[in-house]
Amino acid sequence: MPADPHAVPVRPAVSVLLIRDGAAGLEVFVQHRVATMDFAAGVVVYPGGRVDPVDETTGASLATAPEVVDAHEQAWHLSACAELPGGARTLMACAMREVAEEAGIVLAAEDLKPWANWVTPPGRSRRFDTYFFVTAPEDADAAVHQTTEAHNSEWMNVKHIIAEEEAQHLKLMRPTLALLGEIDALGSVDAVMSSDHEIVPVKPREPGKHS
Repeated sequence: MPADPHAVPVRPAVSVLLIRDGAAGLEVFVQHRVATMDFAAGVVVYPGGRVDPVDETTGASLATAPEVVDAHEQAWHLSACAELPGGARTLMACAMREVAEEAGIVLAAEDLKPWANWVTPPGRSRRFDTYFFVTAPEDADAAVHQTTEAHNSEWMNVKHIIAEEEAQHLKLMRPTLALLGEIDALGSVDAVMSSDHEIVPVKPREPGKHS
């Protein structure tokens, strides 16, 4: 733990749940991170990563309807990004870039649904203000494994992931697992994408409260 657990900068990041309806229920596209990573080694994650400067530039010129931007701004109105000019656009651009880079899926801003905001608690060597989106790409079958940060990427049944985590066969960070529980309770792509989902940022104030 750092000498001052509050001294580590909190960096904005995005993570995207690509979902589809499978034969046995709702499925999500996940990555199995390699064990040698210095952050989140060996865990199951969703495609995503840190917000880069290019995302601000791309977001500013993003061709999308004003009502889409307005909806995203409203969704994140309790989050830190609401304090930054163009914050919602930057997040959309980052999410689109990360999914293209890590899963080979090209998304439009209209495809993204804001879902959750989690902040890494003090006491970690790296801290992120992570914005989670859900999306149900039309070309879901085109998703591929193309990131060196993971040894495998695949579509997995949501209930199966939860069961494997309970059996300690898979390792998940708390936000990853919590979001799986939320979409599992809804049960289908239509239910998830049409849900009226209020985003209340999760901001633990004490060290070590969530992974």
